[in-house]
Amino acid sequence: MSQPSIQLIRGFKDILPGETELWQHIERTAIDLFEDFGYREIRIPIMEKTNLFARSIGEDTDIVEKEMYTFTDRGKDLLTLRPEATASICRSYIQHKMYAQDPVRKFYTIGPMFRRERPQKGRYRQFYQIDAEIFGVAAPFADVELILLLRTLFERLEVTDTTAHVNSLGCPVCRPRFKEALTGLLDAAAPVLCSDCLRRKDRNPMRVLDCKVPGCREAMQGAPSIIDYLCDDCRAHFATVTDTLAQLGVPFEVDKQLVRGLDYYTRTAFEIQTGALGAQSAVAGGGRYDGLVGSLGGPEIPAIGFAIGFDRLAEIVAATSPVAVRPPQLFIAALGETARAKAFQWATTLGTAGIGIAMEYGEKSLKAQMKQANRQGAGQVLIVGESELQAGNAVLRNMADKTQVEIPIEGIVEKLIQTFA
Repeated sequence: MSQPSIQLIRGFKDILPGETELWQHIERTAIDLFEDFGYREIRIPIMEKTNLFARSIGEDTDIVEKEMYTFTDRGKDLLTLRPEATASICRSYIQHKMYAQDPVRKFYTIGPMFRRERPQKGRYRQFYQIDAEIFGVAAPFADVELILLLRTLFERLEVTDTTAHVNSLGCPVCRPRFKEALTGLLDAAAPVLCSDCLRRKDRNPMRVLDCKVPGCREAMQGAPSIIDYLCDDCRAHFATVTDTLAQLGVPFEVDKQLVRGLDYYTRTAFEIQTGALGAQSAVAGGGRYDGLVGSLGGPEIPAIGFAIGFDRLAEIVAATSPVAVRPPQLFIAALGETARAKAFQWATTLGTAGIGIAMEYGEKSLKAQMKQANRQGAGQVLIVGESELQAGNAVLRNMADKTQVEIPIEGIVEKLIQTFA
């Protein structure tokens, strides 16, 4: 009796051929843009000490309380699969003293994150993000640069229905006054708040603004705007952000209910929302976190960054501008054992020379191999069998116009390289 097949873990997915080409296209587009603006790639571990995320993200957040994949290893250390990238990048920046020679650094990273959320369309327990971070720049132009990068990336990917939503979260100087005003509203709205928001309203009241429960969102419609409580420095910073976005022609909306779900954010917060899949929803978000490096044991260095939901972006790009799979330039249809051995040598040489190559390794008829070449979208087919070997000429067939020519087997590889290079 055969054993039952093993299935995927709930909330995880395979990215299959046909999808991977699209993902590679998005990655190449993002990398080219980041490197044009001076960002350099950093690759961070998938696993970190749990305390890193508890200190950076905040122990009161849903991520730390409910969603992290955390376990104790054999050495009794508490470890966590990374739920986001910023904390790990900060840890690396501090640990390797990258600030010592020049605190200004620009990084990007692309890879998987892990959260034990309820799986649903477009949301997975292993999900992927594209991150960009700037360290050592307090000026609001860094905020604008990141928003502009997102806008430009989406334009290059032909995702045009996007709007930047921006807000200021203030700083430790001005945020307490806003929290005091917000707490008054939350106390009055307590009967209609969800259980999570009832807990948040005393420990971290700003996070109630981030709740997606309809009753909570409706109760927060009359919430005060933090922009009305900003100190002079935060007000000037946010004014420069919005004025510069307007000068650059980047469409944006000031969204007073926009907060970030992680505790480390200060001042500018932003999301890129799109209606490409119907209802308006966020596909990227980020903000400034000027106190995070210091809180993790490093010097007081300002920083800002964003994360793009790669899975959702891939879904949007696939719907608007799908990427075609690259077909082989040449398919070799070999008939007979001797011809197949010769063809395999040619194919390996052509492939290493950079020619897109495919062939059938088994015993199939010419008709079956031509059908296979057609399914793969091959531009041309080289036909060689025992009779062609004896005659000293193979047949090169153009699959578009069905014309064919004989090509001498002597020096055939060099001739084909010249033809397809």
